[in-house]
Amino acid sequence: MDLKDLYRDVIVDHNRRPRNFGPLATANHSAEGHNPLCGDRLKLYIDVEGDTLADVAFEGSGCAISVASASLMTEALKGRALTDVRDYCDEVHKLLTQHDFVPTRDLGKLVALSGVREFPARVKCASLCWHTLLAALESKPQTVKTE
Repeated sequence: MDLKDLYRDVIVDHNRRPRNFGPLATANHSAEGHNPLCGDRLKLYIDVEGDTLADVAFEGSGCAISVASASLMTEALKGRALTDVRDYCDEVHKLLTQHDFVPTRDLGKLVALSGVREFPARVKCASLCWHTLLAALESKPQTVKTE
């Protein structure tokens, strides 16, 4: 399967059946994100226990790329150390924006997001949840905007 097929299949699957979608009763941090250019809105819930992202979920609405990116993110980061979570955020940002970027770790299905680079206007859609996650980790009360 080539990268374009992977991109299409993964985005469609995670948009139609988003994982970890809905409020999280155990959340001890949250943040909201909004992409005014596309209309994407999400609320991200995280449960941080010690130095670990014990659980993560989201709710909201948006384009297929925004929903799929949030779904992929929650699957990839649940249960990881916070230092690892921040490293993933950095790697995914580079994956979305740098055409010559080669990940230093196995990103699994997240690598499908590299297809967004071909559509620069959609990078903000794919990165919204990642910026919102960083805001939730820092307990920033304002809405994150990707404009």
